[in-house]
Amino acid sequence: MKKVLVVTYSQTGQLADITARVVAPLRAAGHQVHVETLMPEKSFPWPWSIVDFVDAFPECVQLDAPPLQPLNVDTSEDFDLVILTYQVWYLSPSLPMTAFLKSPEGRALIAGKPVVTLVACRNMWLSAQETMKRLIADAGGKLRDHIAFTDQGHPLATFITTPRWVLTGKRNAWLGLPPAGVAPTEIEGAARFGHALAEALEQNQEAGDAAMLSGLRAVTVIPRLALSERAAFRAFRIWSRLIRAFGQRGQWRRRPILAVFATYLIVMVISVVPLSLLLQWLLSPVLRPRLARLKEELEQPSGSQEFNLHKYAS
Repeated sequence: MKKVLVVTYSQTGQLADITARVVAPLRAAGHQVHVETLMPEKSFPWPWSIVDFVDAFPECVQLDAPPLQPLNVDTSEDFDLVILTYQVWYLSPSLPMTAFLKSPEGRALIAGKPVVTLVACRNMWLSAQETMKRLIADAGGKLRDHIAFTDQGHPLATFITTPRWVLTGKRNAWLGLPPAGVAPTEIEGAARFGHALAEALEQNQEAGDAAMLSGLRAVTVIPRLALSERAAFRAFRIWSRLIRAFGQRGQWRRRPILAVFATYLIVMVISVVPLSLLLQWLLSPVLRPRLARLKEELEQPSGSQEFNLHKYAS
């Protein structure tokens, strides 16, 4: 029997559902699992108002997270594996997960431990995962594997369906667009990762260096989106520093610059993103080798191959 710590924060319930499906096989295999649900001292709204949603942007990118309520886990407890399940806010980890990883308690729980990360988001998670890698390494943890669940809709459709879900709480099919969020079949299939991790723990694989989730379609990267995301994140870093120069979160004096940023976001989604994807499509014969290398690099360690899906089929 191994001891597993699962740290999670879910606003919509979608990530909580995925997390529960990963945890169930671990418990069924006899491993002791503690699920720690992060609770900010001041809760974030759901659904968000447009003002609160935009006002959270600078702190997300600058990793300036508000404090959490005390954890329900003893920080001196020795876990064999830590699983961090998180959302992406503005191409960064959600503020509660950032708060955990930067807190003395979180760092103590991570130090010296193998870590698996799991993300459920719209479709752009690469920048957030790079931040997670850095925060985990800073805490002395060792990132062993990664799982990514993304929205079922076309990337352009999600620019409408996801904001609608975030700002109204409605995620149903609308105006011919698919429902927002991860497809139900993908959520149901999340148990395969729990089965694979349970087996890996029984064989002490968490202490090694080899990927534990190979052949399970753990991560699928769309390299064209990766290029767009990198450009957007560079712009976000500039905007976040500019907005913070006008004041702190919740202060009225930074509302005008937030309005300018919101306008920028709308213009970018309507014009820049489609044009960028179109340009990449037109240049695909030239970009194909680079995109192939980028896909292979970003899908490490377990990748998008499916040769083990039958082994852990529910």
